[in-house]
Amino acid sequence: MSNGGVQIQNPLSETQKSDRLLICVGDIHGHYSKLQNLWSSLQSRTNPSQFNTSLIIFLGDYCDRGPDTKKVIDFLVSLPSNYPNQSHVFLCGNHEFALAAFVGVLPPPADGSEFKQTWRDYEESEEREGWYRGDGYENMHLQGRMWAGSIKVEFNTVEGTECKGSIYDAAPTFESYGVPHGSSDLMKAIPDEHKKFLADLVWVHEQDDVCVQTGEGIKHCKLIAVHAGLEKGKGVDEQLRCLKARDTRVPKVEALSGRKSVWDIPEELTANPTVVVSGHHGKLHIEGLRLIVDEGGGYEHKPLAAIILPSMEIVRDTDCLN
Repeated sequence: MSNGGVQIQNPLSETQKSDRLLICVGDIHGHYSKLQNLWSSLQSRTNPSQFNTSLIIFLGDYCDRGPDTKKVIDFLVSLPSNYPNQSHVFLCGNHEFALAAFVGVLPPPADGSEFKQTWRDYEESEEREGWYRGDGYENMHLQGRMWAGSIKVEFNTVEGTECKGSIYDAAPTFESYGVPHGSSDLMKAIPDEHKKFLADLVWVHEQDDVCVQTGEGIKHCKLIAVHAGLEKGKGVDEQLRCLKARDTRVPKVEALSGRKSVWDIPEELTANPTVVVSGHHGKLHIEGLRLIVDEGGGYEHKPLAAIILPSMEIVRDTDCLN
């Protein structure tokens, strides 16, 4: 099974299906040079014919922190034409959700409500987080205002790094498109094909009959890919329905932005083997069928990683430098 996020080019034989690689790429965060090195590492670690017919799932967070968001999105947009026999899934991360909100390509709420209603429960944080108040803010989703805002804190004590403009570290994204941080000019500076890319991002991807190497041998599993994870204590079917519908009525989408609440595989999915793969968490965490692939977190001193299935091999951008 596949959803609208996959571009299937040629039907595969049963033999090809069993040999097909599935590659999940962690959060890129504007690091184009790391992406290029990771791509080279993946090519060198895999059989060329398998690589060229692989399914590649990008786990979200393509923008912010690193210097080259524009180049990263250019590369991703070009993949279907440059690798026509691959299939590609581009998941929406919380950073793309916020960028899409700012440039006006976030899907409107299906119930006809206005985006400004998402501010309601968080307005006490507006001054501290420096929400955007420039052109177009009047009916902008909360996350877009937070993304383009100007945070007053200058240092991230957790990561030991300088803050870059907003709580999303969005200043490098503005700069990559040639406009200053917080400027409404970004809405015009972003090319239409990039806006379409942002508008088309899927919030979840499901794949049936994925092979995974385990301690007991190869398992045939269902795979669910979502940027942060699925929530505990909520029905999985209902979560998947909302994610497929891209429900933007809420101020924060937990499956794209959550932390502890989405760390584990929901108990409901343990009855039938299900891989849940995510990025987002700034960690590489492989525990059973729960795969979290975000070793870099977008920080310069950490690597960009991917995982290859069925082998469960971890590949890093630094591998091609050794």
